[in-house]
Amino acid sequence: MKIAPSLLAADYGKFASESKRAERSGGDWLHLDIMDGHFVPNISFGPNVVSAIRPNVKMFFDVHLMCAQPETLIESFVSAGANQLTIHCELGDKIPDLIWRIRQLNCKVGLALNPPTHITAVEPYLDKIDLLLVMTVNPGFGGQKFMQECLPKVQKAWDWRMQRGLGYRIQVDGGVEVNTAAECARMGADTFVSGTGLFSKRNMKNAITTMRETVEKNRRRQ
Repeated sequence: MKIAPSLLAADYGKFASESKRAERSGGDWLHLDIMDGHFVPNISFGPNVVSAIRPNVKMFFDVHLMCAQPETLIESFVSAGANQLTIHCELGDKIPDLIWRIRQLNCKVGLALNPPTHITAVEPYLDKIDLLLVMTVNPGFGGQKFMQECLPKVQKAWDWRMQRGLGYRIQVDGGVEVNTAAECARMGADTFVSGTGLFSKRNMKNAITTMRETVEKNRRRQ
C-alpha cells in the first residue's frame, strides 16, 4: 500500500515545509498535480516548483500531468525530480509515443482515466505502464466529492491485473479519505492519493496512520 499526500491541498505559501510535513508524517509518495488550464480549467504549478521542493524531501515524486500537450513538459519534470509521470488516456493517439518518451528518460509511467471515460480505453496499454490511475472525481479542482460510480473501474483494473499476471499499481485520486479509501481498497486499489483528507488535518501523521491501517484491513486479497 502507498499513501500519497497531494500537494494541491497544501498551503501554497509553504510548499517546502508542507512537503517535509508529508514526509515526516509517513507519506510514501508526494503526489503533484500539474494543471495547464487547457486539459482542465485550472492552473497549478510547473517544473520550477517541483525542482524547488525536490532537495527538501526524499519521497517518491508522483507527477500527474493533467495537460493537453505533455510532450512539451516531460523532460522538464524529469529533470526537476519526478520519479513517475502519469499521462491521460484521453490523449488518444499520443499515448504510445508519450509512454516511449517517458521510458527513455528512465522514469516510471502512469496512465490515468477520467470518470466519463470507459475503462476499456486503457486496456491496450496495461502491459506498458507501472500505474493505472482511476480518477474518482472530474479533474481540475481539489476538495470534490468522491464518485461512487468509479468503483467498478477499480475492480476491473484488479481483475485484468490478476488475469494477465501484470504488475501495475492501481491508484485512486479524488475525494479520498478514510472511508472512501476503504471502499477502493476492497475493489483492489493499492495506492491512495489524498489531498484535503490529509493536508487539512492538524495531525497529518495520525491521519496517514489511520488511512494506512484502514486500507490494509480492507484490502482485496487474492
